[in-house]
Amino acid sequence: MNRRIQGILLLLLGGAVVKISINGTYLRYVKAGLRPLLIVAGVLLIAVAVVTLWQELRPHAHAEHDDDDGHGHHQSRIGWLLLLPALGLLLVSPKPLSSFAAAKSGTVTVSAQSDYPPLPAGDPAPLPLLQYAARALLDGGRSLTGRTVQLTGFITGGPDGKPALARIVLNCCAADGRPIKVALTGAPPTGLADGTWVQAVGRYSTQVGKDPLNDAAIAYLEVASWQEIPAPEQPYE
Repeated sequence: MNRRIQGILLLLLGGAVVKISINGTYLRYVKAGLRPLLIVAGVLLIAVAVVTLWQELRPHAHAEHDDDDGHGHHQSRIGWLLLLPALGLLLVSPKPLSSFAAAKSGTVTVSAQSDYPPLPAGDPAPLPLLQYAARALLDGGRSLTGRTVQLTGFITGGPDGKPALARIVLNCCAADGRPIKVALTGAPPTGLADGTWVQAVGRYSTQVGKDPLNDAAIAYLEVASWQEIPAPEQPYE
């Protein structure tokens, strides 16, 4: 592959990384905390691309000559094919992992904590699904007792055939995403398609279910009210 094609590829890749970092699309690929590293990586790619193109296009640059057997042309064609991933990153905005991923994978097994601090002041207290599940399953709901909480997630199938809330948990990026599920009792949402985003308000339930996909424990929320909401800008936990 000649240096001109290398420079163009690096420029497109760097521009794509910077673009998705600025407009928020990167949240569909990786965790929010990686944004500064993505921006730095994108800027470095652009800088290398500029230097490469300048060296290639400057007046006294050494002209490249293809081999007699046509290997140079073959490598150039392969190089242009490598533009496809860069163009895909620039032009295609993938949907975040949602109900399909949750239906194919068992719930995350929550990890124990040594201490569960009091909930934020005021009711309802907004909690991530993963934190609610950990408090409910591993702390016996002690830090949840007597409080009203607000959970946000998308609708998926629960262990008893009723709706559950789910959200995809990332360790690093979307490739390692796994769902955390919280089953719903009381007055759960009805008539909503899987993948619909919902904000549910309710109280801790002592009921515990099992995910049929991996036999992991699933916490329950006793729903008092709920409302359908647009998909959040940050869909992952």
